[in-house]
Amino acid sequence: MADYFVHESSYVDEGSTIGAGTKIWHFSHVMSGCTIGENCNIGQNVVISPDVVLGRNCKIQNNVSVYTGVRCEDDVFLGPSMVFTNVINPRAAVSRKDEYKPTLLKRGCSVGANATIVCGHTLGAYCLIGAGSVVTKDVPDFALMVGNPARRIGWVSRHGEKLTFDADGRAVCPATGEKYILQDNAVKVICQHVPTDEEKPESPTDHYRVDYLA
Repeated sequence: MADYFVHESSYVDEGSTIGAGTKIWHFSHVMSGCTIGENCNIGQNVVISPDVVLGRNCKIQNNVSVYTGVRCEDDVFLGPSMVFTNVINPRAAVSRKDEYKPTLLKRGCSVGANATIVCGHTLGAYCLIGAGSVVTKDVPDFALMVGNPARRIGWVSRHGEKLTFDADGRAVCPATGEKYILQDNAVKVICQHVPTDEEKPESPTDHYRVDYLA
């Protein structure tokens, strides 16, 4: 018996790999050759194309097609009706299956509803893409991006809170107390949040699962 859930209205093709605890909801199609990690949530009317890779604990909202060439690391969030592409210059009469461009979404990044990710780019760890944005270039870690074309208007923490840097290039996440530094237009964590016993998740797959300090 499978250790993941598939709604009776969805299709999972032979040759796909699905991790334990994953849930696949109504009217979705998981195609042969893709890999879905543990504890993912695949919403309604989602297509996962061949050779796509989803890490652990990814959340895909309704009406999203994840095309061949896309790879998501752990904890990636894809908002409702966001759009991927995998060819720069599509033509109905020209086959370009050998020209798919890879798109990488690094750990913890979030893409808002109705955003479009033009293929061939990397979305940095924990970046946040605003609803309706069109991403046409690589996105730095922790960047807050909005608009068409998307531009950076700020920085966010791993918790998704906006960061305000002081004159020394330092900021504190208002939700977790984690400390960050901005140097050479790049943000890094310099002091991780250490959760109390009450804050620690029961499941090792919950958010920040491998980030706890000893």
